[in-house]
Amino acid sequence: MLGKIFMQIPVAAPDTTAANKIKEATSAVTAHVDSLATQLHPDSIAALTPDKIVDKFKYLDIGSLVTSLSSQIISLGLRIVAAILIFYLGKFIINKIYSVVRAIMIRKDFDRSLISFLLSFIRITLLFLLIITVIGVLGIETSSFIAIFASAGVAIGMALSGTLQNFAGGVLILLLKPYKVGDYIEFGELKGTVKEIQIFNTVINTYNNDRIVIPNGGLATSSLKNFSAESYHRVEWRVGISYGDDVDQARKVALDILAADSRIVHTDADVKEEEKPEDTHEEVAEKPMPWWKRLFHWQRRRAEELREEHEAKLAALIPKPNYNPSVNVESLDESQVTLVVRAWTEIANYWGVLYDVNEQIYKQFPKHGIHFPFPQVDVHVNNS
Repeated sequence: MLGKIFMQIPVAAPDTTAANKIKEATSAVTAHVDSLATQLHPDSIAALTPDKIVDKFKYLDIGSLVTSLSSQIISLGLRIVAAILIFYLGKFIINKIYSVVRAIMIRKDFDRSLISFLLSFIRITLLFLLIITVIGVLGIETSSFIAIFASAGVAIGMALSGTLQNFAGGVLILLLKPYKVGDYIEFGELKGTVKEIQIFNTVINTYNNDRIVIPNGGLATSSLKNFSAESYHRVEWRVGISYGDDVDQARKVALDILAADSRIVHTDADVKEEEKPEDTHEEVAEKPMPWWKRLFHWQRRRAEELREEHEAKLAALIPKPNYNPSVNVESLDESQVTLVVRAWTEIANYWGVLYDVNEQIYKQFPKHGIHFPFPQVDVHVNNS
């Protein structure tokens, strides 16, 4: 290699001094070493010799550098200003949406727990979208942020699968309202009055004032009884009388007991229909409405008429209960004839009517010669 290096050394003129020859040889060796270093390691420090650094600064265009820096600073400043404007404009729009949705929910009489949850969810979601938008305006790649949030959401969802099921059940209950606070419900073996409907659980109180917390997931996906959904409830008593007693006399005594109680519905006319809110809207006849307002008003009135007709047709398909009290022979058992006594009352009077009529049956039946039999078996003895 040294032979090749020295072969590239130029031959000096005859009058060149020895010092010039040594200098030229040294320069040639240095140039060849630099070329080899550059070929082997283009990015190594060996390629940055002092002469090259000086040459770079010698031919550097200060004007273009300042212009480039200025344009980048101006672009960054404009992006920051645009991001700030978009952020405050987005917050203003979010607040307006929040107020409009809140007013609609209050006017539609949504549950308070559902209102607070939905409003918080809407605000957080819109703020997240706003922040992602602002980050994108600043020139930062947003796909990594979205991927991080998506991964975190999947991990949290897997860890809280049961809790999320209860959460979804709570949202469905608050939206569909299969029961409300104050209703008496039965879920499996649990019975009680609903005290609170939370996002994850429903709290009921039993008649013994026991507090029971039920997860909403099961309540939303399983069957339950709501005893307070209707205004009237039927009460039943099963009374056993002895064989040989007069069934007609027992029926008369039972009906007289029911007729003496004012809380019991005796005819269909005694049933109170649910009061509908009165329409307090007063039309001003003095000022005729424009044609376009009359058009929309007619369409709205026609839609209301169609809705009432549809509801009337659906109501006609549902069989109406017979509210008249009745006493019937239900079964002929081994030791007694079982009578079933039925009557209707308002849901608030259910327990009082049940207990009071029980007591009256026990007092009045024996006075009219009607006996309550004990379990008995007839035994026949063969004397032979």
